Order: sequence, then C-alpha cells, then structure tokens
Amino acid sequence: MLTLYFILAAVGGYLLGSVPFGLVLVRAAGLGDIRSIGSGNIGATNVLRTGRKDLALATLVLDAGKAGIALFLARLIAGAENPLQIEFGLVAGFAAFIGHCYPVWLKFSGGKGVATYFGLLLVGMPPLGVVIGITWLAVAMMFRISSLAALASVTLAPVLALVGGYSPAEIVCLVALAALIFWRHKTNIARIRAGTEPRMGEKKKDDEEASAATAKPAPAPAVTESATAEPSPPAEPTPDA
Repeated sequence: MLTLYFILAAVGGYLLGSVPFGLVLVRAAGLGDIRSIGSGNIGATNVLRTGRKDLALATLVLDAGKAGIALFLARLIAGAENPLQIEFGLVAGFAAFIGHCYPVWLKFSGGKGVATYFGLLLVGMPPLGVVIGITWLAVAMMFRISSLAALASVTLAPVLALVGGYSPAEIVCLVALAALIFWRHKTNIARIRAGTEPRMGEKKKDDEEASAATAKPAPAPAVTESATAEPSPPAEPTPDA
C-alpha cells in the first residue's frame, strides 16, 4: 500500500509538472508557437523574447508553482502524523520537475527546470529557498549570466542543506535535481567555457541593432550610362535619284 502511495504521488506530480504553461500562454495570446521563437525553450526566459513581460512573469510563476503545489498537496494528503510526509512531498515535487523537463505531450522536450526547482525549494525548504534565491540574484547581478547564476545556486544548495541539518532524503533530492539541471544546461556550459554565453540584456540590444539595420532605406538604383546618354540625331534623308 505504501508503494502505491508513492506511485500515485509520482504520477500526479509528473502530470502537473508536464503542463507546458509557456506554450499555452503564448498560443492563447496569439503569438504562435514558443518553440519556434528564440531558443525554442518553453520556459519564462524564452517567453520574454516575445516582448510580453506579462506572459513571461505568468510563465515563471506557474512553472515555479508546479513542483511547489505538487509537493504541498502530497504532504497534505499524507498528513502531518505520517513519518514519511517529507518523502511523499519530495517524490511529488521531483516528479513535477521531471514532468516540466520531459513532458509527454511535447515528445519529452520541455524546459530546463530552474523555475520549477525554485518552486520546490520555496515550498518544501523555505529558508534554504530564500538563501538560494539570493545567491541566484547575487551571481546574476555580478556576471549578468542567467545560466551561470542557476548553476552556481543549485551547486550550493546541497552543501547548505547538509550544513543546515536537512534530512538525507532532502539532500539526495537536491543533489539529483542539481545533476539534472546541469545536464539540461550542457549547451549553456559549453558556451560559458567558450565565453560566448549571452549576458542578460544583450539579446535585446542585438535585436534593436538588427531592427535598425532592416529599417535603413534601400539605396537608389544606379543609373546606367545608356539611360542617361543623349539620343542620337535622326539621319538626314538621302536625295531622290
């Protein structure tokens, strides 16, 4: 029976996490398929490339809420008196993270999971979630690279959880989540190492320059010599024989 409860928590969490809010919101706004825009990712960062900050914010909140809600509901159903309440919540939250990154509806091609990760932390381990959120902000402000801030944050989280006396299940969950986030960011890591990872704000600047370039009037067509040459005088009539 206990195994069945864990299976139900995992399935419920996965289904909740697999809802592609970024895709749904962008389509509902009449902006097409978010997978054909920018990086093709369904997360909030790519939604922001549509120019709709409200949609990006809504995507961020909803994606973060996936794991948080799954974890909260699983713990609520398990009950405070259940000795495995924390584990039930972690299974549901972790499954929601997997659902976000690998949604069955999108052929297992989803987001990178950073917002969903923070949602799990803020609901399941609030003090740690606040500290890791501050860490993300500090690294992002220092280097202006969003992916680097995420990677630094998820690396620090298990260490702080160990020092802070969190349960072994919570520490293992954080290590597994960090490993998956690193895997999902493998292309970002390659760009960071090569020094080509875009910094925050650079995308907008590039787009503005591209728009300005396309807005320049086309040069006037060159006038050919034959078009400007004076017409030759008509030939004089020859006298009759």
